[in-house]
Amino acid sequence: MLQMHGQQWDAAEASFKKAAELNPKSTNALVSLGNFYQTRGRFPEAEQWFRRAIDSAKDDPSPRLSLASLYMAENKLGQAEDFLRQSKQDFPTDSVGYRMLGDFYFANNQLDKATTEYAALYRDHPKDMTVKKNYIQLLILKDRFDEARKLNDEIVKAKPDDSDARVYKGEIEIHDGKASDAVNTLQAVLKSEPDNAVAHYQLGLALDQLGSTNRAEGEWRDAVRLRPEMAEAHRALAVVAIHRNDAAGLAQEADQIIALQPASPDGYLLRAVADIDRKQFATADENLKRSLEKAPNNPAAYVQLGNLRMAQKQLPEAQKAFQLALDQDPNSTEALGGVLNVYQEQKQHDKALAAAKAQSDKYPKNAGFHVMVGALLEQGKDLAGAEAEFKQASDLDKKNSEAWVKLGMMQSARGNTDQALETYLDGSKNKPKEIAFNLLAGGIYESRQDWEHAKQQYQKVLEVQPENPLASNNLAYVMLQQGGNVDVAFAMAQTARRQLPDNPNAADTLGWAFYHKHVYTSATDLFKEAVKKEPDNALFNYHLGLAYAKSGKAALARQQLDRVVKIKPNSPEVEELRRAVAEAKG
Repeated sequence: MLQMHGQQWDAAEASFKKAAELNPKSTNALVSLGNFYQTRGRFPEAEQWFRRAIDSAKDDPSPRLSLASLYMAENKLGQAEDFLRQSKQDFPTDSVGYRMLGDFYFANNQLDKATTEYAALYRDHPKDMTVKKNYIQLLILKDRFDEARKLNDEIVKAKPDDSDARVYKGEIEIHDGKASDAVNTLQAVLKSEPDNAVAHYQLGLALDQLGSTNRAEGEWRDAVRLRPEMAEAHRALAVVAIHRNDAAGLAQEADQIIALQPASPDGYLLRAVADIDRKQFATADENLKRSLEKAPNNPAAYVQLGNLRMAQKQLPEAQKAFQLALDQDPNSTEALGGVLNVYQEQKQHDKALAAAKAQSDKYPKNAGFHVMVGALLEQGKDLAGAEAEFKQASDLDKKNSEAWVKLGMMQSARGNTDQALETYLDGSKNKPKEIAFNLLAGGIYESRQDWEHAKQQYQKVLEVQPENPLASNNLAYVMLQQGGNVDVAFAMAQTARRQLPDNPNAADTLGWAFYHKHVYTSATDLFKEAVKKEPDNALFNYHLGLAYAKSGKAALARQQLDRVVKIKPNSPEVEELRRAVAEAKG
């Protein structure tokens, strides 16, 4: 083993052979030599030594697992399945032996076969607690929660401190939408078993459901630290990497999934997504081919193939790939979105709209399709039609944040800000962790100078995301307008500015905070930056004029007054700035 670690391959082989020679009946020695050959890719020799181990220990099922793993590494899944089916018959009373076939299905994500196999095992071995627990886990994965809950309650009743049963209880609570209960259940498990990787993984899912993404990621990282072979935790971390646009992190997690489950298509698919993002098109192509070899009818793979061809500017091939995805799954918003993107890239707006309407007419209950039709109508300046589509989408799916946000924005664009505000507030009730609703509602209140209600909306955002730069910026401005604590507002404005260094609103708010602290030079510099980026913004010009006036620069303040009069002649800021200019002259 040490020689292998030092990559002294010939010496390692000699040592393993010597061990097998000294004790030809030693299962450990024979399996170790087989593992060595498997590691080196010398599969026929590995099989030879695994079979010797099997022959030398006919009552021990473990060498058979080694041979089955070799077949899986060689992608000989049928051969592995036949071998394990025979092994099950050879060990009718040994739990490890008769569970091997079901565990093989489980490990290769063949959940239907695994569930059927474990149902039979539970019927034949009802007192085998491992069989019962594995069966519960499969029932959960197959969304058969009532059956899982019944069996799990039996274990909890008999053994209240059984950690596996308590973890399953947490999983079922997550499914029931009781994420807070699940957090309590799973944290209680971890208090007594801090190294329980499955509990960490499930706690991550519960926290993610509550919107605590960073804490969820921490739990998943604990899970893979404790059990690097836990593929589901790597999948969860892959999703985190996708949301962060972290292609390197995604590639790393995808490689882990491929290594752990080479027969599963999603590892190659995730790796292809990372490759496309990093413009490594050749390897992306290869990984998509591998994914499609494992699952030839997977629409997600065809969507990514379309994305790859789009990135390569091969538009006809991209359209074919997206259409194949849509043929496989006619309800796929990703596939239809790909088809529409190709039309848009070709400046064929009418074809895109016709395709979107046709699919929406075929599947009228697909909220995502109505959102797509609405977006295309909005592009074509049919605002009433767009609003109707967004309204239909929001009625179909109360949890579709995009539909609610777009509906509110369309209502606002058509001058119905009361309706828009109601839409945002209703959307927030349906999805209280979706901060977009609070930001947009706060914006409407702010435009009405209803500072108290605006403040409440921005505070709700910061309860979910304490460092959110937009909410920090807007709340800082509202506090300054309300006459709140200037130091607190200044700190919030700095937080926003750090995260949004190129945003003119962040520059203006921090400038306004400096203005209220009577630091007019810093305020002037920030206002000038904001005005440079948005020359026709009346508020930025007004603030700059005030800063010039306070600095005694009457001529420059007068120039800003003229700018504000030109941009927004009837605004109350005009009179306030005119008074400030007069005071500066005086």
